[in-house]
Amino acid sequence: MATSSSSPPPPPDPSTDADLLRHLLFLSRDVSSHQQPSPSSSPLRVNPNFSSVPRNVKQLSLLFEELLLAVRDDDDRCVDFALPRLASLCFREILLVLHRLKAHFDHCSARSRAFVLFRAEPLAAEIHEQVVDLATFLDILPVAELRIPEDVRDHVRLLLRQLRRSSPAVDPAALSLRRDILELIALVESGTVPDHAALQGIFRRLGIDDSWNCRHEIDSLERDIADGAAADRWVPAMVALASILRYARYVLFGASTPRLDTSAGADGKKSPFSEAEDLAVPADFRCPISLDLMRDPMVVATGQTYDRDSIVRWIGSGHATCPKSGQALAHLELVPNRALKNLICCWCRDNNLPFDGADVTSNEQADADNATTAAANKAALEAARMTASFLVEELAAAPCTDAAHRVVHELRLLAKHGSDNRAFVAEAGAIPLLLPLLRSDDAGLQVSAVTALLNLSILEANKRLIMHADGAVDGIVHVLAEGAKWRAKENAAATVLSLSSIHSYRRRLARHPRVVEVLLQMARHGPASSKKDAMAAIHSLAGDRENTGRLVEGGVVGAALEAVGEPEVAEEAAAVLAAVARRGGAEAVAKAEGAVARLVGLLRRGSDWARESAAAALVAVCRRSESGVVAELAAMPGIEWVIWELMGAGTERARRKAASLSRICRRWAAAVEAERTARFSAMSVTTSSTTVAS
Repeated sequence: MATSSSSPPPPPDPSTDADLLRHLLFLSRDVSSHQQPSPSSSPLRVNPNFSSVPRNVKQLSLLFEELLLAVRDDDDRCVDFALPRLASLCFREILLVLHRLKAHFDHCSARSRAFVLFRAEPLAAEIHEQVVDLATFLDILPVAELRIPEDVRDHVRLLLRQLRRSSPAVDPAALSLRRDILELIALVESGTVPDHAALQGIFRRLGIDDSWNCRHEIDSLERDIADGAAADRWVPAMVALASILRYARYVLFGASTPRLDTSAGADGKKSPFSEAEDLAVPADFRCPISLDLMRDPMVVATGQTYDRDSIVRWIGSGHATCPKSGQALAHLELVPNRALKNLICCWCRDNNLPFDGADVTSNEQADADNATTAAANKAALEAARMTASFLVEELAAAPCTDAAHRVVHELRLLAKHGSDNRAFVAEAGAIPLLLPLLRSDDAGLQVSAVTALLNLSILEANKRLIMHADGAVDGIVHVLAEGAKWRAKENAAATVLSLSSIHSYRRRLARHPRVVEVLLQMARHGPASSKKDAMAAIHSLAGDRENTGRLVEGGVVGAALEAVGEPEVAEEAAAVLAAVARRGGAEAVAKAEGAVARLVGLLRRGSDWARESAAAALVAVCRRSESGVVAELAAMPGIEWVIWELMGAGTERARRKAASLSRICRRWAAAVEAERTARFSAMSVTTSSTTVAS
């Protein structure tokens, strides 16, 4: 019999006929529970079989129930039971058909309405194929040989006639809806704003009647696209429709009310850049440039990992340094971090987030194809542009704080994903409207506003718009100093970090009379996540030699040395000390009490990056300050073993810095020995002269 090319593995083969009937009854009840291939609230009817087959299978279950009565005696105990051989063979084949039908309905139920609509013909053909198989096996089933009442035999014959009327034809209403959706996509692609009544009509026919259903459909559709579930010919339409649905959700149902921020722990500490409405993405899974979940992590020459798109744009814009560490890149080659990519994939799968399957390596080309399709889809871009314009207009006309908060919340989500969205939101004029909200008395609105600004700042073109907007830096400083929540302060610090990736803005930010001051206050007195963000921003500012004096005067060395003792902040603090020492602050680090001891402590017990930065700081301090620092370093117990261990097991840069420290210590020891020898020789000459004179 014909079978689907995507059929699932067959079910276990029942050992007895009684087991076979029990399997058939259980599976038939399971199949009959499926009333729609899409969510049950949807009126979408792609093919008559989608609703008739579950009803027919439910009727078939009556046959299995009747046959199972023969398995039990009057005391409800199992008895020996055997079906006629031909009947047993037919039922085993029917079991396979029901198994494929269940897999088919489960597959469709997990997909978006749009997927079912666009794939109507192959889905209808597949289910028709199974119905034909089921009718064939029922036709050859020796009903007369079965121990069942005559009315049940008549029931089976009636069911067979119903199954024979099955057709693979797609419902004309579904085809009409699909044509209307494609026309809507073409309309949007031309830049025309769709009529609200037309949108409502299409939504009603899709079974989308509220904001929650719309968001569920968007999420399901985007998951289908990311999973590569759709045929190639429908991917552009699905990408475009996802953007149109997002636009229509705002237009028809309005901005959604932000969820309460429940992600803080009992101590009020937050993980950096976490979204209240999203899962807390592990920090190691976020790209240090875009702050988004990495899809294609790549390792640069310094050993740091970034998302491919972000680091390619960074290098393509003329940078030859590592964005996180500030080091010069020895080469511009990118190496895939396959281990991290597999970890991200597993995390996404565990949290029901879209990502290309477990075998991510084999799907890299599919990733690239999908990304290219989305970027080149004009209808999707136009829909995103319309969405941004609509939300900005709503923000400008917001009558109250609650209304403004809802709109800013949606802008923040829109700007969180994709460079195009960030560009459209900024082009629509969102930045001047967001800046006054940084001083809002409403804590939630302030958090959403500064987070939206952070998301917009990731796009390089938007950095200029922010830095040249009146009051932008003052507003960010206000949040850093007086933000109602640590969450707002953290995202303000992240905004400083993002903006300071541009060299000229780095100087301009440091020249502001309060930027360094409030960042250092945050680094000293904030929770661990806030200290981490403040140190990251300070490290970026320390990338310019002109800023070193202001940082040193502000007390950055003391703050960083305090922070190296905290494991959550040690990496950033060590990087700050290394950057300050390399760019004119070596004397300040050398004179700080306990500096050498704390840096050596990091060499012993820190993470790879912390040890690397500590070694770089020690090298800079030893080379650019008084020799007493080298003496203090050489006097540290076990320092030789620490240096040798780092030379053998550290990162590439750490090994180079450890080798430099070893040479510095050897030269100092040789100089001390030469001086001792010279003194001894001088004393010997003096003694000899005295003896001769006597």
